Amino acid sequence: MIAHKSGSLTFFTPEILDDASAHFFDTGISAGFPSPAEDFSEQRLSLDEELVKNKEATFYARVSGQSMIGAGLDDNDLLLIDRSLEPSNNKIAVCFLDGEFTVKRLKVDKDEVWLQPENPNYPIIKITPENDFIIWGIVTNVIKKV
Repeated sequence: MIAHKSGSLTFFTPEILDDASAHFFDTGISAGFPSPAEDFSEQRLSLDEELVKNKEATFYARVSGQSMIGAGLDDNDLLLIDRSLEPSNNKIAVCFLDGEFTVKRLKVDKDEVWLQPENPNYPIIKITPENDFIIWGIVTNVIKKV
């Protein structure tokens, strides 16, 4: 992967590998009481095939900051961003705003657009004609370390 730092996000261009699959046990893992693992089947699973719908328009970016913690996006999480998806109200988007990238929830009402953080310590940003503003892509998934 090739990394590009821009403001509060670090972008990664995905490198498509022919056999990037890992072992997958299609049995369901209990988060309650343990269950016997007698009848599990082992398969191969590719995260590219599961998570990436449009390879040419998909990028990764690492979150930097706390403005989206209420949406489950924490510092250092890896975002999957699809630039081919249509932006709409309530989607989480990566936006280019006045020279910097940011990730926020879109709030759209008629001709008005706001960028809504998911942390009460951060202000809502109203987009005006004076802003240099582009909706760069829509967040489709987040990958976390545990």
